[in-house]
Order: sequence, then structure tokens, then C-alpha cells
Amino acid sequence: MDTKKVTLFILAAVAVSALSSCLGRHSPAAENPAGEYTAGETTAYDISAAASPADSSSPYEAVPEPTEPVKSPTALRLDSLGLVDLADYDPRIAVHLVYATPDNFVGEVMYDDLTEAYLLPEAAEKLSAAQDYLEESHPGYRIIVYDAARPMSVQRRMRRIAEATGKQLYVADPANGGGLHNYGAAVDVSVLDAQGMPLDMGTVYDHLGPEANIDDEKGLLARGILSQEQLDNRLLLCSVMRRAGFTTVTSEWWHFNHVSRPKARELYMLIDF
Repeated sequence: MDTKKVTLFILAAVAVSALSSCLGRHSPAAENPAGEYTAGETTAYDISAAASPADSSSPYEAVPEPTEPVKSPTALRLDSLGLVDLADYDPRIAVHLVYATPDNFVGEVMYDDLTEAYLLPEAAEKLSAAQDYLEESHPGYRIIVYDAARPMSVQRRMRRIAEATGKQLYVADPANGGGLHNYGAAVDVSVLDAQGMPLDMGTVYDHLGPEANIDDEKGLLARGILSQEQLDNRLLLCSVMRRAGFTTVTSEWWHFNHVSRPKARELYMLIDF
């Protein structure tokens, strides 16, 4: 064999060896020492086949199971006192705690870690009945809760701010035992229409002034302070709440009591934390 043929033979052998080595790193046989390989067997590039059949959302990791939301310390304390979370008790009732935001008459967040509305079980039962009555006359309408059970620590802070701004008459004095919110026996509410919009009541919630009073609404209408629609909306709210057994206060169209203050002191525990 001449030198030229020998050289070509050596080069060909080197090339075959290099190619075999390269292919061996990615071949099924390299993954399977026994040399067994059947059609459809997973390779390093078959990502869709490598995904777990039970995991349809991602080929890389399993989707965690949903967990129950963790309640805040304040919510857990209210649970421990036997009060009920209205969202659990009657999901038809909407909740937006205004004092969990700075958009209120004090201009500050009062509930640092509370977004749930709590009431005494008996008061929650009445509110659910009021929702029933509202649906009877206005299908699709919902009660919305702006404030409910209020710890005394929040009451004290609110009173201090109210005193500094001359609005203390609207906030029950903690030194005298606070108010019915501090027993879970009072609730501040309004009405949402079928599109989820609040009905126009003539003033915003927690407007502290005579325009929010309910003892001279015909006079407010006559003076043009309230429109007929606004008055009708107030009367709708008041009628379903009274029918359910709540009582009113003259200075706030949104405020309704489950029992009187003496009765609350006799029957229920003050939310004193």
C-alpha cells in the first residue's frame, strides 16, 4: 500500500472515531447501558414527554395546592370572642371596611390588619334577613358593610383624633364604655345596585353633618339638599334594616344597632383589646 493510501485510511479512521464519540454523548444508548431503546423512549431533548402527566400547566414544576388565606391577629381575636365573619356567614353581603383605608373622616387607617367585617351571631342573622328583604323588592341589589365590630383600642385612637378636630360628638367615648360597634352590635351599611354601584344617599359614608341626619329628611328634600331619588334610596335601606330588627340613630343614615347600649352591656362582652 502506498503512502498516499495509508494517509487517507488513517484520516478516515480518525473522522469515524470522532463522529462516533460525538454521537455517543446524545444517543439513547449512552443513556441506556444495556443498549435497549424503543420508539417513544424519552431523550434529553424530549421536554414534553419528560413532564409529569399529572402536571398540565408546566413541564418544569408542579403547581402547588391552593391554601386557605391566613387570618390577621385581629381577625383571630374576633373569632375567639365568638363573633362571625360576615363574608363566611352570608357571601351575598359585600364588605368594604372604610377604616381599613385612609379614605374616612379621620383621614387615617384605623384597622392596621383587619379587612373582614365581624358581628355578633344574632346581629349577623338580622343583617342576612335584611339582605333577603332587599332582594325581594330589588333583585340583584346587595347590602354593603362599611364598618362593623371595632376593638376598643381603635375606638380610643379614633376618639383622640376626633377630639383634636372637634368631631368628638360623633365618636362614642371609650371612658364611658364605648359604643355598640365595640360589642359587635352595630353595623354601618349602604346598598349596591344590580351593577355593583353604591346607591346615592345624598352624602358619602361617615359625612359628619346635618345632611346625613335622618330626622329631617323631608326638610332636606324641601330645601334641595336631598333629591327625591336620594331620599328614596335612604328609605329603602332604612326599611329593610328596620324590618330585620335593627334600630337607627338620627345623625347617621348608615348606622344601625342590633340592641341598645344597656342591653349590650348586660348580654355581651366588650371587644377590649
